[in-house]
Amino acid sequence: MLQTVQLGRNSGVHVSKLCMGTMNIGEPGRGFQGEWTLGLDDARPLFKAALNKGLFYFDCADVYGLGASETAVGAILRELAPRDQFVLATKVSGKMGSNPNQSGLSRKHIIEGVDACLQRLGMDYIDHLVIHRHPNGSAGHEQMPIEETLEALHDVVRAGKVLYLGASSMFAWQFTELQLTAKLNGWTPFVSMQNHYNLVYREEEREMLPYCMKTGVAVTPWSPLARGILAGAYQGGFKGGSTARSQGRDRNRTERLYQGEAVFDIAGRVIEVADRYGKSPAQIALAWLLGKPAVTAPVVGVSRIEQLDQLVDATEIRLEPEDVAYLEELYRPVENLLSTGES
Repeated sequence: MLQTVQLGRNSGVHVSKLCMGTMNIGEPGRGFQGEWTLGLDDARPLFKAALNKGLFYFDCADVYGLGASETAVGAILRELAPRDQFVLATKVSGKMGSNPNQSGLSRKHIIEGVDACLQRLGMDYIDHLVIHRHPNGSAGHEQMPIEETLEALHDVVRAGKVLYLGASSMFAWQFTELQLTAKLNGWTPFVSMQNHYNLVYREEEREMLPYCMKTGVAVTPWSPLARGILAGAYQGGFKGGSTARSQGRDRNRTERLYQGEAVFDIAGRVIEVADRYGKSPAQIALAWLLGKPAVTAPVVGVSRIEQLDQLVDATEIRLEPEDVAYLEELYRPVENLLSTGES
C-alpha cells in the first residue's frame, strides 16, 4: 500500500505518495491527446487498481480532451469510491474555446471555469484547484492583473467550491509575487506547485524547489518520466518511439521540451542502473525523483495496470548515493523553457 503524505506544511489534507494523472483518460480521438486516450471501460480498471493500492490522489484539467477527461474521471470516481475517500485536483486557464474569455485567469473565466469543471465532474466541490500556468503565462493574457486572479480564486474557496489552491509551471519570482500578494490582501495562498521536474530537466533545482522547501509548499512534479523518455519509450532518439504517444503528433511537443545534449545518454544510464537493481527504467527514474526532499507526490500517467504496479513499487526503492551521482553526472543546464514559452 502506498504511503500517505501531507500536501505541504500549509495544508492539513493528506494525499497518496503518488498522484495519478488523467490526461490520457476521456474520449478517444478528442483533444490534443486523443491518439492515446483511454475511454471509460479501459480506464475503470486502472482507477480500481489505484484505489486498491492506496493511490487516492488524482489530477485532471479542464483542457484534457476539452472537458472529456473531467467527465470520465468524475463518473469513474463517483462509481468506485465515496467522496471522502479520494482527493481530486483539476485545473483551469487552458483554452476551452475560440472566445478570448474562454481561457486565462480572469475573474470571468475562473468563476465560469470552476462551475463548468464541477458540472463535468458531477461533484459539489474540487479538493485541489490548480491554475494551469501563471496569470500572464498564455498568449492574449500577458497583461492580466494578478490581483484579479488571486481575489477570484479566494472567492471560489470562500464559496465552498474549492478547498485548496495550487499553481503550476512559472518562474520562482512569479510564484513568490503571487504568494506575497495573496498574503498582503488576506487572500487564500497556494499550498502546492506542480512544476516540470525530472532527470533530464532539472532547472527547477535552482530557485523553485528551494523556495517551496523554505515556505512549506508541496511539490507535485509533472512529467516525472519525461513523457516516456526515462521509461524507455524512445530508444536512442526521438525517431525510436515505441508507443502510440511517442509515435504520434505528441512527439513534436516532446522534442521541444527536451533539447539538452545529454537527454538520451542520461536515459541510457537509467537503463544501466535499472539492470543493476533488477527494476524497470521507469521505476529508477521515479525513485530518483522521490529521493529529493522537496518532492511530495509526483504526477504519474499510466495506461496499463502493470505500469501502475511498477510505479507503486518504485516508492520503496532506495538508490545508493553513488548511483544517484551516476544518474546526475551528465546533466548540463539548458534554457529554462518558461523563457521560450514552452512549458
